[in-house]
Amino acid sequence: MIRFSDVHKSFGPKQVLGGLSLEIPDGETTVIIGFSGTGKSVALKHIVGLLEPDSGAVEVDGQVVHELGPDELSALRARVGYVFQFAALFDSLSVADNIRLGLARRGVSESEILTRIEQSLALVDLAGAEARFPAELSGGMRKRVGIARAIALRPRYILYDEPTTGLDPVTSAVIDELMVRTRQELGVTGVVVTHDMRSAYTVGDRIAMLYEGRIRQVGTIKEIRATDDPVVRNFIE
Repeated sequence: MIRFSDVHKSFGPKQVLGGLSLEIPDGETTVIIGFSGTGKSVALKHIVGLLEPDSGAVEVDGQVVHELGPDELSALRARVGYVFQFAALFDSLSVADNIRLGLARRGVSESEILTRIEQSLALVDLAGAEARFPAELSGGMRKRVGIARAIALRPRYILYDEPTTGLDPVTSAVIDELMVRTRQELGVTGVVVTHDMRSAYTVGDRIAMLYEGRIRQVGTIKEIRATDDPVVRNFIE
């Protein structure tokens, strides 16, 4: 389980998180929604120790992330796949080598790397794309490679940062379907940051709205759709 406990984070005079508390249950996909600049991506980065809270704590499987030493943090990151907003692929590397990089750093054997590359690309419907380069791919295909790279690590958790941003509706629907398939076939716990309510309703088991640095409301899709909170209703409509 991932747990945020009264997390505060400021950058200079600007407070971004102001008491964020949220539990993310295992085996489900939790979607964090909210207006731009409310700290959704900042929250994600705390899960893998890319940022440390000013106060409060983030726990992953009972470990307080900001208290971990380098080896423990590396072990935690090995259990977490991260799909970045703009895929974050290395332009000079082929699709296969973009996926290979994280596996090689974890000491995975070459034969196992080749197997995982093939399997992860097949799962995102990009079988045979190993030799292509990012510049040869559409935006949606680059996002799919980013998901394949995360899947190849065999993670316990996958974090998705605005996975459908900048994509047309048809391509966005493909990415949504891949996120659902990943949960169903691999059993991973997902955390999705988005402002796209169509996507949130498609992929989420629970939705949490982040507003002014805190969770305004959290519930099932049915509960969020039926909310009488004016802030939440204004956002989802």
